[in-house]
Amino acid sequence: MSKEDSRKILVKTMQSALQSKGLHGVGLSEILKTAGLPKGSLYYHFPGGKEELALAAIANAEQEMARFLEQVFARFDDPLDALAAWIDSALQRIAASRFKLGCPLAAAALDCSPDDTDLLLALHGAFTNLRDQLAAHISRAGFPSDAATDLAVLVLTSYEGGLMMARAAGSTDPIERAFRALLSHVRLQQKELAHGH
Repeated sequence: MSKEDSRKILVKTMQSALQSKGLHGVGLSEILKTAGLPKGSLYYHFPGGKEELALAAIANAEQEMARFLEQVFARFDDPLDALAAWIDSALQRIAASRFKLGCPLAAAALDCSPDDTDLLLALHGAFTNLRDQLAAHISRAGFPSDAATDLAVLVLTSYEGGLMMARAAGSTDPIERAFRALLSHVRLQQKELAHGH
């Protein structure tokens, strides 16, 4: 196995651990056991230990989410149809995991203490980049820049909050309800903007 492969395995293992157990719910020995790698491999790639590995996992999760969003938005002329498709795929993923997997970014954010300044900074950056990406797509639906950014924040907070509620309920119902309400409201706004109101 190449050094690059072992680094990727460690990052993906940490990312999965964040999704299912949060930042402090998993120890380094468990990560190494799951990855099937020796301790030396971890400290070779991440001399800063668990925090450095978590930062790499956060960056990777952000990149994966950004790539996925680009692919979804490329498939639809109407960005609001793309949003609906994104939520549908999220519902399928969370149901397939039997409500064990949430968003690694949200899980890490909830598990951080105020002292985890580097991690919080990285998470804030990841959420901001995803917000800006969504806002750029939403603006194509005819929304002014500020309104598109507001809507992007609403979408992300509904998604993250919905994931937590879905996990607690063991049902996709909370996300379905949140996005049904959100998308119907947004479509009305879109019509008003199109008619110059």
